[in-house]
Amino acid sequence: MIEIADLPAVNATLNAISGVLVLVGYGFIRRQRKTAHAICMASAVLVAILFFISYITYHAHIGSKHFEGQGMVRPVYFTILISHTILAATIAFWLVPVTVYRAARRRFNRHKAIARWTLPVWLYVSVTGVIIYFMLYHWYAHS
Repeated sequence: MIEIADLPAVNATLNAISGVLVLVGYGFIRRQRKTAHAICMASAVLVAILFFISYITYHAHIGSKHFEGQGMVRPVYFTILISHTILAATIAFWLVPVTVYRAARRRFNRHKAIARWTLPVWLYVSVTGVIIYFMLYHWYAHS
């Protein structure tokens, strides 16, 4: 059984899985495997939704964990955190919904135009989410 305290690790794993699914989905579309691409990207969205549910659940029960690293790593951490947070909101509330909507409406030229932005931002958010997890819960955690 997963405990509330396990959710940060679950969240990092879900972040990584969604990033991998996005990359694999991109590979599929580059090879014109449209059905595999659609399945992969729908799976990435589902995993991202599971992440969001897990993230909200954890923070509703535990609250925020403060970063304990000192020195030059602090501005590095907060730069990553701020960019991650802004871009995660952009992905969740604008880029992904618009990208999915355009694909669902079969407006593939417009879908492709926004997907060119969605892909790198989603990957950045996935990678930085995992980095934040390790910095917060492993590398600089003393409690």
